[in-house]
This record gives sequence, C-alpha cells and structure tokens, in this order.
Amino acid sequence: MNITVRYFASIRETLGCASETLDTQAADVAALKTQLLARSAAHAQALAADRPVRVAVNQVMARDDTVLSEGAEVGFFPPVTGG
Repeated sequence: MNITVRYFASIRETLGCASETLDTQAADVAALKTQLLARSAAHAQALAADRPVRVAVNQVMARDDTVLSEGAEVGFFPPVTGG
C-alpha cells in the first residue's frame, strides 16, 4: 500500500526532508517505525526508541497499534510546548 509520511521540526531537519511517499507492507504504526528505522542512520537517529517522538495517522494522534490503510498520512513529530 502507498502512504505519505511527513516529518516535522527536528525530525525533518535530521532527515533533510519534509515528506516522502512509501510503498509499505506495514500493517500498523509499530511496523512502519521498524521499517523506517532500518532505512538509514539518519532515520535511526531521528526516530530512535529513546526519543520522545509523537505519531499522528490522518491527523489524529496514534499509538503503535494504530492500523494503517492505503493512502494514510502518517506524521512524526517531537512533543511541542506552548505558552
């Protein structure tokens, strides 16, 4: 299935891109993270398990067990604070 992956803030800066379209077999967010971690050293650094990375699927906050579907938009971003 094809999905769009968007990267925000420091993750975007580390990877050097804001988005990419992927052909993936990942059934859920956890499987997608595993796939992305293996793509490059930059992906492994930006999305490392010890980093506080949030995920949204179709602009709704998601968990690792959130199911992905054809055409989904998955966003990865660091936590943000407001003031």
